[in-house]
Amino acid sequence: MTIEILSIGGYNEVGKNMTAVKVDNDVIIFDAGLYMPAIVELQERENENTGERKLRDIGALPDDEVLDKIGWRSKTKALAIGHAHLDHVGAAPYISYRYKSDIVGTPYTIAVLKRLVEDNSGRIVNPIKTVQPNAIYPIKGTKLSIEFVNMTHSTPQTACMVLHTPEGAVVYANDYKLDNSPILGQPPNYEALKRIGKQGVKALIIDSLYSSEERKTPSEKIARDYLEEVLLTINNEKNAVFVTTFSSHIARLKSIVDFGKKMNRQIIFLGRSLKKYTEASIDSQVCPFKKDIRIGSFKKQVASILKKIEKDRDKYLGVCTGHQGEPGSILERVSRSDLPFNFKKEDTVVFSSRTIPVPINMSNKEQVDKRLKKASVRIFDNVHVSGHGGREDARDLIRLLNPENIVPSHGDLTKTSPMAELAKELGYKLGSSVYLVENGQKITLNK
Repeated sequence: MTIEILSIGGYNEVGKNMTAVKVDNDVIIFDAGLYMPAIVELQERENENTGERKLRDIGALPDDEVLDKIGWRSKTKALAIGHAHLDHVGAAPYISYRYKSDIVGTPYTIAVLKRLVEDNSGRIVNPIKTVQPNAIYPIKGTKLSIEFVNMTHSTPQTACMVLHTPEGAVVYANDYKLDNSPILGQPPNYEALKRIGKQGVKALIIDSLYSSEERKTPSEKIARDYLEEVLLTINNEKNAVFVTTFSSHIARLKSIVDFGKKMNRQIIFLGRSLKKYTEASIDSQVCPFKKDIRIGSFKKQVASILKKIEKDRDKYLGVCTGHQGEPGSILERVSRSDLPFNFKKEDTVVFSSRTIPVPINMSNKEQVDKRLKKASVRIFDNVHVSGHGGREDARDLIRLLNPENIVPSHGDLTKTSPMAELAKELGYKLGSSVYLVENGQKITLNK
């Protein structure tokens, strides 16, 4: 039995993650993500429909046409999605039609995927299969199965996907963190990981985004404590308070809602992406705050709500889109007086997020910051902890799984090389048991 791994996307950049694994004559695809910097200006715009060809032209989609060139596309048996972030699931509405295979994911991931399809007025022709966390999906007509091992990250029901083959497992850990005290959901399923490690792992494809940082990524409870410190100890009794964060970070939104209630403020979610991800969490029964919020996303709704906040600034907590300064987001539009609310001196804006360090995001965020500072707004930035493991998380995961081979992923060589160095520390050899690859390269595993 021959196992081959093809790096399609996410090995030359942070984003458009996609990896194919071929076991004899059967191909399994992990993830189908977008490259977000290429389309960030398209986010939060009204009636914005973008087709596959345009997205390919601007480099937003993984180059899965390489599968046609090597004859793998027709052999694809499943497209498995690990979690609901756009750099992992966002390309599926555009390219999944190319595969005569099921799309498989956990309930929240699938709920988000369906909303992405609705946003683009499209449909997915593939059968869509929902798999509960820690369940196993058998792949019809093969000896293969995929186990969706529960993993912590910054969106619900993230899975460490494990392809079980007769020769051992191929583990796709992209993305992950080892959070033993999550605010929402269960800790990583260490028992399953230990079992899989004992049974034998042929290869570990591992998130390397922060493998150069010699740390363990803090628990989400640290971000919750930080939020509590900002929201409940700052004197903002008479001022407007807005918080912005990743719309898919349901655990973070839970903390914001909890503290908004302690502030005795009505909690309003503003923005299309907040509506999309929150409604997906309600559909998949992972939303603990659905009765505590009001959502506004359409133009008239947003304008009406902002007028009320303008009038009674101390009665509302606004949770809005715009943590990266995205053009067209609620916070960006308010900052340039494009909506009926005006920031005043001593109003508070909390960025419960980290600016993704790509030029377009940094520029957009800088422009929003300048406008907020001009209005003498109090800014609390980076009230956040990452959803990605650091170097020591990676060390622990490798030791749990004890893989024969390691494939660093989720970034270019500046991100993946430190993971290769860590693997060398642990006894792996570059080129024979740890592989640094770029998009479009194939690895054949030795028996």
